[in-house]
Amino acid sequence: MGGWAIAVHGGAGVDPNLPPHRQEEAKKLLTRCLNLGISALRSNHSAIDVVEQVVSELETDPLFNSGRGSALAANGTVEMEASIMDGNGRRCGAVSGLTTVKNPVSLARLVMDKSPHSYLAFSGAEDFARQQGVELVENEYFITEENVGMLKLAKEANTIVFDYRIPAVGSDTCSAVAESPFQMNGLPISVYAPETVGCVVVDSQGRCAAATSTGGLMNKMNGRIGDSPLIGAGTYACNLCGVSCTGEGEAIIRGTLAREVAAVMEYKGLGLQEAVDFVIKERLDEGFAGLIAVSNKGDVACGFNTTGMFRGCATEDGFMEVNIWE
Repeated sequence: MGGWAIAVHGGAGVDPNLPPHRQEEAKKLLTRCLNLGISALRSNHSAIDVVEQVVSELETDPLFNSGRGSALAANGTVEMEASIMDGNGRRCGAVSGLTTVKNPVSLARLVMDKSPHSYLAFSGAEDFARQQGVELVENEYFITEENVGMLKLAKEANTIVFDYRIPAVGSDTCSAVAESPFQMNGLPISVYAPETVGCVVVDSQGRCAAATSTGGLMNKMNGRIGDSPLIGAGTYACNLCGVSCTGEGEAIIRGTLAREVAAVMEYKGLGLQEAVDFVIKERLDEGFAGLIAVSNKGDVACGFNTTGMFRGCATEDGFMEVNIWE
């Protein structure tokens, strides 16, 4: 075994004009979460516990699009989703359509550990949350003033807004609603920066785990489910690796992106970074996405075909890096 390794992400497809102070805020949050995970790994916490802890921390901070700070659906409310997977036995849990659960990733963990199922959604997931006694809040807790303003811009432009963080509310123009060549399922969309969050970990025992959480797309249709809660698409872990994806959900779903990384490692004999590069190049068609991954050997890798991806990683030998751009 090559020791533990951890990677985190805060979304792929960063606006190239992202103000410097926004970049620093993102780097500080990713660094804080990395250090949280590093401390847990040094204390011999299991991979599955660490990914839950790190993603829960990301959900609590309003900077990225998960938990508090989630994107708003067309009706102005938040519908969150998350998944978690333990490569040790390929156990998994996922949730969608959450409106009151403070930390969706922890409810996904409970679905895995405390229910006979792998996936619960909408009212059934909310009922299960109440049964399990998890912390619940009003939907307003998740709604930020900034996102209310960006939803208004999205409705005025009659578009799904991906890059909903730039510019600040009150600006007269917005890159998010500008003309764009990008498409989703053949329909034009705006420039995108979906700030989904995720974490992948391999612990000192070589056990891999992954977790992903998101609020989805700004101005999305109510009831839309993306890749983040779909095992094999947005999240996957097995005895070889752990993977968390971010980006154009529909493209990630079509390419079963997370599972593909494990598949080409297993069937083509590729190393981790080779597998990530292959999948980003060959399995996205015309879609845009990024992913982070770890292997049971202690390797860590990332890949994306967007302008940037909020990401950070660290390994037991002392390597640590936090980046946004190529």
